[in-house]
Amino acid sequence: MIPMAELLRTHAAPGHVSWIGLRPERLADMLCVDMAELLETGLVGDHARPGKRALTLIQAEHLPVIAALAHREAISPQDLRRNIVVSGINLTALHNHPIRIGGAVVRMTTPCAPCSRMEKALGTGAYNAMRGHGGWCAEVVQPGPIQLGDRVEQIA
Repeated sequence: MIPMAELLRTHAAPGHVSWIGLRPERLADMLCVDMAELLETGLVGDHARPGKRALTLIQAEHLPVIAALAHREAISPQDLRRNIVVSGINLTALHNHPIRIGGAVVRMTTPCAPCSRMEKALGTGAYNAMRGHGGWCAEVVQPGPIQLGDRVEQIA
């Protein structure tokens, strides 16, 4: 039998960064960028909250789920207002572990709950469509650069 600790740290493959977005100020439109510098306070150019909510991440594989539950053909990462879209690895399985994203290290702290703005952006019922799929807030353990295509992996 495989010990639980080993199961919890074993992933099929690393993930990768598939989208990066910045919110220059509260309520402003998201800016899609190819790379960004992550400081202890968040991404340069983003109006992030320092500490446990310095960075927000969402799983790419959840975007079609949210779209289906909101009865939309598709949704874009800009609509959801998260900083980093990660593909290919289960973010929930990385909770409570330091993870390397490009040249930075973060630790996911708490689920990123949807806000009431989702109703305006995506229509009636979008708030509930995002529940359980809204991504994660993270704190910065080690600042560094992040760019599209960077590996996302648990640090042993």
